[in-house]
Amino acid sequence: MAQFPNAEADIVALASAMIAGYTAHPADFPSMDPLTDLVALQAALSGYQTAKTAQTDALAAAQVATEAKNLALDGLEDKMRDELKKSEVDVGIDSEKLEYIGWGPKAPPTAAVTPGQPRNLDPVVQGPGTLFLDWKPPARGSGGTVRTYVIERREEPAAGGEFGSWAQVAIALETEATLMDQPRGPQLEYRIKAVNAGGTSIPSNTAAVVL
Repeated sequence: MAQFPNAEADIVALASAMIAGYTAHPADFPSMDPLTDLVALQAALSGYQTAKTAQTDALAAAQVATEAKNLALDGLEDKMRDELKKSEVDVGIDSEKLEYIGWGPKAPPTAAVTPGQPRNLDPVVQGPGTLFLDWKPPARGSGGTVRTYVIERREEPAAGGEFGSWAQVAIALETEATLMDQPRGPQLEYRIKAVNAGGTSIPSNTAAVVL
């Protein structure tokens, strides 16, 4: 007996094959009513395809919006830094006056605190070789501010046995990433690390997938 697929792309492929087979050989499957059951199956597949297209469009729009926001934030930060530098010159030794604008004397340098552990890594297979990863940032108060996230992967050999070593495959500034051209066939494991000037966090939970 065949096993029902787990991967999203394989489920869609099976649905398409079922519809094609039921349509071409109705006499062999009398319990499949072409006017009700087959129409419902086709509608379910169409509903998935519509939702999939909407998800792809939403992800693209979110990426564009995130890039625009980050660009605007960079511009704001640059302008603020320029004005603060000029204000520090204006007040000279009277640095307490900087408190009027929400600023203050430069604090002595302190060692950066390593970020806490990223949480709840969740993989979603989006198609052949494509994987969407979503996770939560470290718990509040568990460590220093995250500067970037490192995405690592390892894979099980084709013959089975011990997994290979962890290797960096991508970085992310937000708590999500879409990975393209990932290996298809072997079991893969992914994990996330948070990084800042203080060091690298404990890895997140490990998420296993087969593409």
